[in-house]
Amino acid sequence: MKKVLLTLLVTLPVAAWSASASNWPMEEFEGDLQNLPSLQNGFKLYANYCLGCHGLQFQRYERTADDLGIPHDLAMKNLVFTDQKIGDLMTTSMPKEASKAWFGAAPPDLTMVTRVREPDWVYNYLKTFYVDENRPLGVNNKVFANVGMPNVLLDLQGVQREVCTDGVCDQLVLEAGTGAMTAAEFDSAIYDLTNFLYYVSEPARLERQRTGVFVLLFLIILGSFTYLLNREYWKDIEH
Repeated sequence: MKKVLLTLLVTLPVAAWSASASNWPMEEFEGDLQNLPSLQNGFKLYANYCLGCHGLQFQRYERTADDLGIPHDLAMKNLVFTDQKIGDLMTTSMPKEASKAWFGAAPPDLTMVTRVREPDWVYNYLKTFYVDENRPLGVNNKVFANVGMPNVLLDLQGVQREVCTDGVCDQLVLEAGTGAMTAAEFDSAIYDLTNFLYYVSEPARLERQRTGVFVLLFLIILGSFTYLLNREYWKDIEH
């Protein structure tokens, strides 16, 4: 019962946040938990651009630093911007009630977002903010229409606008020179950020996969010896 309640507490806020359907053609995303530089950069991006609003309430700084090969002193210096300790959970400092007044709803915890929504969804969502002067925050999103979140990565990506042809608005065009990154650099950064969230959703995934390989190898070896032993037994019986 406790496990069911915990799952609901984690998934329901994110499910409500991501309930909007989209017909936007999704680019595929494939996570790579072996790519530590990608995960480290994703952690840095999350700490700098996301953690102020979106906590990771079931993930600890210490576990994350250890898994991603980051020394504790460097993590504390460059990735922890509050008075939290290295062993603390990665919670946001944003007041819940104030955030409701600012955005209409408290920003959800993102520990499980790539499991509630596929990593493809998160990857495309982060790339498809565009200028919409009719929205309260001046932006909209192709994957999540009428989103209530500001484009916090605007300074990196630059200004992106919607292009409509014959009433069909199916293109986004980036204004060159308006962002700190090129389009390719921004795509790489969003890959790293999504890859980090993919890791956070199940930190033991890589260890589980490694264990699975060893189990399969053990079963293959055991099966080979069992087959040879069985053949020896039947050889005597047949003769």
